Amino acid sequence: MNLYEAELVVSERESAADGVVALTLRHPQGEELPGWEPGAHLDVVLGPELERQFSLCGDPGDRSRWRIAVLREPDGRGGSAFVHEQVGVGDKVRVRGPRNHFRLEPAPRYRFVAGGIGITPILPMLAAAEAAGAEWTLLYGGRTRRSMAFTGELAGYGDGRVTVAPQDETGLLDLGAVLDDVPEDTLVYCCGPGPLLDAVEARCPAGVLRVERFQPKERPAGEEREFEVVLAQSGRTLTVAPGVSVLETVRGAGVEVLYSCTEGTCGTCETDVLEGEPEHRDSVLSEEERAAGETMLICVSRCRGERLVLDL
Repeated sequence: MNLYEAELVVSERESAADGVVALTLRHPQGEELPGWEPGAHLDVVLGPELERQFSLCGDPGDRSRWRIAVLREPDGRGGSAFVHEQVGVGDKVRVRGPRNHFRLEPAPRYRFVAGGIGITPILPMLAAAEAAGAEWTLLYGGRTRRSMAFTGELAGYGDGRVTVAPQDETGLLDLGAVLDDVPEDTLVYCCGPGPLLDAVEARCPAGVLRVERFQPKERPAGEEREFEVVLAQSGRTLTVAPGVSVLETVRGAGVEVLYSCTEGTCGTCETDVLEGEPEHRDSVLSEEERAAGETMLICVSRCRGERLVLDL
């Protein structure tokens, strides 16, 4: 997969909410940036061994700039703290992408549910749904009103379709009011913290829900068996030992591959499968993509049989 990669300059930095900073990125020579669709995210390389993914939350039609928003996570792994403390206007950051595993599929009606910084991929979806003439509603929750980003932009819709529900004012989100009567022609899109996504999945009819996770979904531990991986581009055959990932095995053999989260949430290490059946353990691919078995996230997923042939 050939992705755009470049150093972009931070042209604007603003506070989007308490603990949330929004960055506008432009090409230093003013070149147009690649197009993207709602739901896409960027890989942002902040330093050696420090790469994070952030959803694009600006206007897909504006090819002159990209906007991302970063929540400061006190218990995070350092990426958000770096952005908040060290990235300012005029600084350059290396980006790669955009990628999209959370595309807005065509539908006559949508119900959007966002929690906290999960509003970022949802925001451009609202504009796209509006432009397509679809019916839609948004339920948006957060800890406090001051911690919820882009409420000013959302107020521009101004017709009751957007419900902003800070927990300290209204309690937990009333998911039943949104999800207990979803018509068959309606798609539900949800992004936010794991407990919210789990609650939405428990209520939502099969086949209508699309989610994006920032943290890996808990899954029962699968059997750890040894298997072979054939790298089609080089003809090499490697043995993946129990407890060792395909990614670790491939990199240990000196093969350079893109990767980031190592948790199966970002999609950076997605690799085409030419033969064999993957055992999917990621939190990115849809059920349809899993069933097709054409790609896998090699940082966490394994093999159901004895051999995989990968396009590496």
